Amino acid sequence: MMIWVPSGDIAEALADLPGVRCAVYDGRTPLPPGAEDVEVLVPPLMPLNDVPGTFAVMPKLRLVQTVTAGVEPYRPHLPEGVVLCNARGVHDAGTAEWAVGAMLAVLREFPGFAVAQRAGEWTYHHTGVLADSTVLIVGYGSIGAALERRLAGFEVDVVRVARARREVEGPDGRPVLVHGEDELPDLLPRADVVVLLMPATPATAGMVDAAFLARMRDGALVVNAARGTVVDTAALLAELKSGRLLAALDVTEPEPLPRGHPLWSAPGVFITPHIAGSTPASGRRVRKLIRAQVARHLAGEPLVNVITGAY
Repeated sequence: MMIWVPSGDIAEALADLPGVRCAVYDGRTPLPPGAEDVEVLVPPLMPLNDVPGTFAVMPKLRLVQTVTAGVEPYRPHLPEGVVLCNARGVHDAGTAEWAVGAMLAVLREFPGFAVAQRAGEWTYHHTGVLADSTVLIVGYGSIGAALERRLAGFEVDVVRVARARREVEGPDGRPVLVHGEDELPDLLPRADVVVLLMPATPATAGMVDAAFLARMRDGALVVNAARGTVVDTAALLAELKSGRLLAALDVTEPEPLPRGHPLWSAPGVFITPHIAGSTPASGRRVRKLIRAQVARHLAGEPLVNVITGAY
C-alpha cells in the first residue's frame, strides 16, 4: 500500500508496518511520480495548492488523513468513496496552552513591557488580570475542554458554547452545561474574554462580525485560535482602533498577514503567526495518530475522527 506523508519522521513512524510503502511529499514541489498508486494521503500542515488536481490523479485513493483538526481545504473536493479523517485531539495541548498564554500576555501587557525592556525603560503601572474574569469559549470541543482544564487554577468562570445546547463531563468529572449558539447574544455581554475555537465552515465564515463584537463588553478581549475567516477583519479593526476591545490572534484573514496590513499596527492587538499547535507535543501525537490510523486501515478496522455529516 502506497502512502504519501508530509515528512520523514512520519514515514519513519510507519516504516515497520507490513506492506506499507511511504513517499514524502510536502506539497511545496510538483507532484512526484507514483500518484496513481497512492491509497492513503497525509497532506502537509499547509494546505495543498491544487487539491482537486491532486485527488484527480489518485484513482486508488481511499483515505485522506489530515494533520490538522480543520479539513476545510479537502472536504469540498473529496472523491466519492474516499474517507476523510482529521487530527482531532493532537493539537489540543498546544492550542489550549497558547490561548492561556495569549490571554495573560495581553491582559498583563507583556508585549508592551518587552518593548520597554528593550528601550531600558521602567514603565510601572497597573495592568489587567485574568483572575475573577468570565471566559466564554465559543466552539467547545476537545480543544475547548483542554483549555478549560488549563484555566482551572486561574480563578475564572468558564462559559461554554457549541452548535447545540448539551451537557458534557467537566474537568472534575461532573456534568457541565454547554450553551447553544442561539444563546450567544445573551452570553457575549457577560464575558471578559471570548475565545474562538469553532471550525471554519460556511456557517462560521464571518460569524464574528460587527454585531457580534458590538455585544462584547467594553475592554473585553477576543482570542482567535480558530481560523481567520471566522472573524470580519474590518469590523475587528474598527473596534481595536476605537480602543474598545483587545485581541489576541494566532490566525488572521488574510493569512499570512501581509507586511503593512493595518492589523499589525492596530492598538491592543497581539499577533502570532499561526503557531498555536506547532509544538513538539503536537508532532508526537500526530505520528502516533497516523500510525494507529494506518494500522486500522490495513486491518479493515473502523477509523477514528471520521468526518461525516455537519462539521
